[in-house]
Amino acid sequence: MIVIAGFTLGAILGGLTAKRRGGKGFDIAQYAIGYALAFSLLGLIITIIIEKLA
Repeated sequence: MIVIAGFTLGAILGGLTAKRRGGKGFDIAQYAIGYALAFSLLGLIITIIIEKLA
């Protein structure tokens, strides 16, 4: 669940960041995917830590 939320939040933040910087369509897509991957990886790490502690 945390991974999916991280992916969604990352895609939104990445898209908004690229749009704010004046990016075109492919720039926005690249930022959205990059941020989504980074945030979902962070969510995966957090999920693993929570599972190990529980």
